[in-house]
Amino acid sequence: MTLIFSNIDSELEKAAILLREGKLVAFGTETVYGLGADATNAQAVQRIYQAKGRPNYNPLIIHFAEIEDVFKHVQKTELAFQLANHFWPGPLTLILQKRAESPVCSIATAGLSTMAVRIPAVTEARKIIALSQKPIAAPSANPSGKVSPSTAQHVIEGLNGKIDAIIDSGPCKVGVESTILDISGAVPCLLRPGGLSIEDLRPYCGKIESHSPINNATIRSPGQLSSHYAPSLPIRLNCHEVFDDEALLAFGRSSLQAKLSRNLSFSGDLNEAAQNLFATLRFLDSEGRRIGLKRIAVMPIPDTGIGLAICDRLQRAAAPRPL
Repeated sequence: MTLIFSNIDSELEKAAILLREGKLVAFGTETVYGLGADATNAQAVQRIYQAKGRPNYNPLIIHFAEIEDVFKHVQKTELAFQLANHFWPGPLTLILQKRAESPVCSIATAGLSTMAVRIPAVTEARKIIALSQKPIAAPSANPSGKVSPSTAQHVIEGLNGKIDAIIDSGPCKVGVESTILDISGAVPCLLRPGGLSIEDLRPYCGKIESHSPINNATIRSPGQLSSHYAPSLPIRLNCHEVFDDEALLAFGRSSLQAKLSRNLSFSGDLNEAAQNLFATLRFLDSEGRRIGLKRIAVMPIPDTGIGLAICDRLQRAAAPRPL
């Protein structure tokens, strides 16, 4: 049975004890809900893969409470230190070379020489990590490949009975996963757009290469699978018309009509759209299937700022599903 904890200090302490015991605890961050386990405990990390049905070649993001804790586990470069001091806590994950003395288990990094690290912006999430006295591996708290969870209820719907506890910290404020930037090599490389825009990073990084979603043979970090974030109903992108058997995912002002529709942001606010994205996809999927619809039609969304992350998630949700 999965325990549901509130966000008060005594409940956070209980959650931290569970983490130290090798249990799985889901908790809210500013991006999405994460499924946490002690990153130094290989058996606990293996339980993450089992609970999610996640392939073990897909590495995990390791979460920390403080900057000085991060650099005990990964190599500290000048750029890493600048980015960490400016953007952490926040929705930025950095890929850096793993230090030889780090006790983070190899299954958490999928055997790579690099490690994905970040510090979440939600105070209670950092409290849990600090109280556990462990680095915490935490991918999104949902079945692998499905729509990410932005509320505790979403976690319950996907993982109830498969994990030990959930901290209900309310809806996530950003609503899409962290930006993943690989700075382990000579040139920074954007591996996944997310809650921090590439425009914010450029003043610090200069040139930033980009890396498209890929197959499992060449995966370099979490969040790179080409098919991901997918509802049960297929998705049709950049739509200017809606068919009778489709639900509509709208954005901004629209004259389009559908049997079932939801608007990510009537005012065209991309931050609001990101915050609403996963909950809206879940609603259109479940309600659309209930009334017999066959697809979700998605209006065009600008790919600037956090819109790049929204478009990335929708493109992967619309990608061909693995057999």
